[in-house]
Amino acid sequence: MAKSKTAFVCGECGAEFPRWQGQCSECKEWNTISEIRLAPASSAGRNSRFAGYAGVQDNKVQTLDEIALTEIPRIGSGFKELDRVLGGGLVPGSAILIGGNPGAGKSTLLLQVMCGLASRMKTLYVTGEESLQQVAMRAQRLGLPKDQLRMLSETSVEQICHVAREERPAVMVIDSIQVMHVAEVQSAPGSVSQVREAAAQLTRFAKQQGVVILMVGHVTKDGTLAGPKVLEHCIDCSVLLDGAADSRFRTLRSHKNRFGAVNELGVFAMTETGMKEVSNPSAIFLSRGEEQTTGSVVMVIWEGTRPLLVELQALVDYSQLANPRRVTVGLEHNRLALLLAVLHRHGGMQMADQDVFVNVVGGVRVEDTSADLALLLALVSSFRDRALPQELVVFGEVGLSGEIRPVPSGQERLMEAAKHGFTRAIVPWSNRPKQAPAGMEVIAVKKLDEALAAL
Repeated sequence: MAKSKTAFVCGECGAEFPRWQGQCSECKEWNTISEIRLAPASSAGRNSRFAGYAGVQDNKVQTLDEIALTEIPRIGSGFKELDRVLGGGLVPGSAILIGGNPGAGKSTLLLQVMCGLASRMKTLYVTGEESLQQVAMRAQRLGLPKDQLRMLSETSVEQICHVAREERPAVMVIDSIQVMHVAEVQSAPGSVSQVREAAAQLTRFAKQQGVVILMVGHVTKDGTLAGPKVLEHCIDCSVLLDGAADSRFRTLRSHKNRFGAVNELGVFAMTETGMKEVSNPSAIFLSRGEEQTTGSVVMVIWEGTRPLLVELQALVDYSQLANPRRVTVGLEHNRLALLLAVLHRHGGMQMADQDVFVNVVGGVRVEDTSADLALLLALVSSFRDRALPQELVVFGEVGLSGEIRPVPSGQERLMEAAKHGFTRAIVPWSNRPKQAPAGMEVIAVKKLDEALAAL
C-alpha cells in the first residue's frame, strides 16, 4: 500500500506550504492553514493525465485558428432571472456553484429547475444531506411533477460518476459539495482536502461528459463560501443566493462567471409554492409611503446589465457621544466617511458632531459609485429637515474635489426612472440626454454646490 502524503493548504487563497505556519505568506491571513492528505502516489500516477480541471484528454498543442469555434446552445432553466445571472442559460460541460445561508432556498430553487427540465431532457438529482423521502415530500408540497426526475442518494464521488455515466444526464445537481467524499483522500467529508478533490473530480467529469453540474455550497458565518479558495477557482460560475431572515425576497448574485457578466442580479420571492421570479425588481424596492419624509431619495444603480431603482434613507441627528456614530446598511462604510469629508469641504456643512445612519431599503447591497450624489442629497435633506420631492430621482459619482463625475448607461437609467413615473432627475453634466424622456425634467450639474442649489 502506497504511503499517503500530506500538505498544508490555506483555506482562504489555496496556497500550499511544506509545514504549518500561523500566517499565510500569500494572503497574510492568520490561522487559515490546515493539514490535508493527498492521494497516494500510485493513484496520482494513474490519473496524472487528468490532473487539471479542464478534463481534456487530448493534450496536442494547437494554434488558436485551429480550434473549432462551434456555438454551444445554452439550456434554459425555466427561470429568466436565473438565466440572466448565468449569462443566458446553462452551458453544457460547465460546473456551477450555488451558495447561500441555510434556509435561503438553494435546494428549493434547484428542485424546481430540475423538475421543469426533466420533461425536456435527462436529469439527475444527487442528494447527500437529505433522504429521498424528504426531497419527495418537498416536491409534493410545492406541487411539482415527480414522474420524470431521476433521484440518487449518494455521497461517494466515484459512485456518482459511475451512475452518471450509465444514466447520461444533461443536467445534474450535487446537494451538497461539503458532504461528498473521495475514497483516495482519507480525511473526513467537509475538510479542505475532501472538498477540493471532490470539486476537482466533478468539474473534470462535467468537462469530459458535457454535462451541466450544479453544486450546492455552504457558507461561513461571514457569508462567504465554505471550503478552500481553490474551490471557486476550478468551477466555471459562482452565484450566491442571499436574503434577510425577515424578508421573503431573495437576491441571486453572480460573483464569477466564465460565460457572462459578473455582479448580475436576479430577484426571487419565496412563496408557499416555491421560488417565484420577480420580473420588475424596482417595483418591490420602491414601496414608499404617500407622505414626504426627510432624508429619503430614490437613486438609479446599475446591476449587471440592467438599471435598478432603489430608495436610500439617511438620518442625521445630534450626537451625545465624543465620537459620533457612522452606521451604514447596504453601503460601504468608508464611502460614507469620504463623502462626509467632501460635503464639509465643498458643501460647507459640518456634521462632525452628528450621528449619521444610512440604509438602503429592501436589503440591497450597493457597490455602484453612482449612489454618491443620492447619498449626499439624502444627508442634506435630513440635516436641514427638508423633504425631497417624491418624483425626484438622482444618480452620479462625486469626486474628492466636489465635481460630479459621469456614470455608465445614463440614458438607460433615465428611461427606467421615467417608466416608473418619475418626472424630475438630477444627473451629472456629462450624462445629460440629447432628448429627455417625455414628461421628465433633467437637471444636469457639474459641481456639488450646483446640486445642492437645485433642491
